[in-house]
Amino acid sequence: MQIGSIDFDDFPLFLAPMEDVSDPPFRALCKREGCDMMYTEFISVEGLIRDAFKSVQKLDIYEYERPIGIQIFGAEIDSMKRAAEIVEEARPEVLDINFGCPVKKVTCKMAGAGILQDIPRMVKLTDEIVKSTSLPVTVKTRLGWNEETKYIEEVAERLQDVGIKALAIHGRTRKQMYKGEADWTMIGNIKNNPRIHIPIIGNGDINSPQKALEYKERYGVDGIMIGRAAIGNPWIFRQIKHFVNTGETIPPPSIDERIDVVKEHLQRSLDWKGEKLGVLEMRRHYAIYLRGLPHIKPFRNKLVTTDISDDVFELLEEIRFRFQGKPILC
Repeated sequence: MQIGSIDFDDFPLFLAPMEDVSDPPFRALCKREGCDMMYTEFISVEGLIRDAFKSVQKLDIYEYERPIGIQIFGAEIDSMKRAAEIVEEARPEVLDINFGCPVKKVTCKMAGAGILQDIPRMVKLTDEIVKSTSLPVTVKTRLGWNEETKYIEEVAERLQDVGIKALAIHGRTRKQMYKGEADWTMIGNIKNNPRIHIPIIGNGDINSPQKALEYKERYGVDGIMIGRAAIGNPWIFRQIKHFVNTGETIPPPSIDERIDVVKEHLQRSLDWKGEKLGVLEMRRHYAIYLRGLPHIKPFRNKLVTTDISDDVFELLEEIRFRFQGKPILC
């Protein structure tokens, strides 16, 4: 599989761009655990061209993360083109356009999945971005705006025709948000369309090695993008790779490995965001990192209410001691 000049091994795994999740501290862990390509959090083009700190900070990428894509979202062609110039200066391997974010504050501006209501505009905007940058352009999108507008098969052909180098498809409509089960049927149809020659990456509900292999074989996609299933679980990449290659499962991480990784994640978060945000934004990860530990709730409650990083580190060591040798419930 190839995207632009990037050559991948068979069946690469991608980390989905996730707001306030796929930042450099988390990406470092996913890369080490076997993720083949990652994307930044999505970046508002309006924030980027106005030099807003939070938007500009999301351009931070590190050599050990490569290959990496920077994802942008917006609705106005001129703003998107100016943002593409800024992204190019950050030197990612790929510029990715977000046509899939379902949240109202994005879609009401006809950005993200909102543009699925106007396919000609979607194609024109993509065409302009492809022409304006030397970076390979990829797209992440959904099946459609709702059940009545699932035009993704036509969209795939038209976006390929204007020059995108890969297409990642989440198997839900915007109306579904993240509810119900992702439908990969149309993703498989696109991959098997003889007109389609760009890589097709499937996304949605891949939460186990077994499901990853099943969907690989059933739908024939070139790769899989992991989103929510990686939160608090960067090990999912190595677990999938091992199962795909050998048909065998590997044991879940031990309490020592879990605590070591949580501490590393926290320290990287502190280094990149500072004390206040570093502690605050780690809270969404603890529940899943510590999932399966019996009677963990009192400790978890302390972790998400403690404001001082040294106290969090002490709590984590207490958890290590208390749960050493105890079974982890899957």
